[in-house]
Amino acid sequence: MANAKILLLAGDFVEDYEIMVPFQTLQTLGFQVDAVCPDKKAGDTVRTAIHDFEGDQTYTEKPGHNFTLTADFDSVNPGDYAGLLIPGGRAPEYLRLNDRVLEIVRTFMKDNKPVAAVCHGLQILAAAGVLEGRSCTAYPACAPEVNVAGGTYVSTEIDASVVDGNLVTSPAWPAHPAWLRDFAKLLGVTITH
Repeated sequence: MANAKILLLAGDFVEDYEIMVPFQTLQTLGFQVDAVCPDKKAGDTVRTAIHDFEGDQTYTEKPGHNFTLTADFDSVNPGDYAGLLIPGGRAPEYLRLNDRVLEIVRTFMKDNKPVAAVCHGLQILAAAGVLEGRSCTAYPACAPEVNVAGGTYVSTEIDASVVDGNLVTSPAWPAHPAWLRDFAKLLGVTITH
């Protein structure tokens, strides 16, 4: 692949599995993954939160790990990347308030590059105004935001993903096998077995 770099948007209290697993999986597939966060540089950390499904009306939240960022947010040029990954957790709630984050997302969508978003990551896509006419899924509590933003929320099993053109989405980390497989396909990775 000519451009083997992926941009990963992170922030404090990103969901632990939704950053750690994609980060490592994409590296396993040979991609350089630049994990960035506004106001932070390579070597800085973001704190993660572990969201779990334990039979309550919503997910539970526990402290996760410190995740080390691998690139500087201020030097991001979307043209340098083959795709964009947006994990969920609580980070998207405030990252969507950052104009540069929204500009980056709009550029990837305008350029029709592969974009993968999971769980609450759809909050960023909705705020960026890029869901008009698109079908996608997210954590069910984000369905109203998807619909208000002009997207069509697709209710799926928790381990499924939805692909619409260059966009692949899933409701939460249990969908990693499907979601990451579909993202890899959009990136031109051939998976055989």
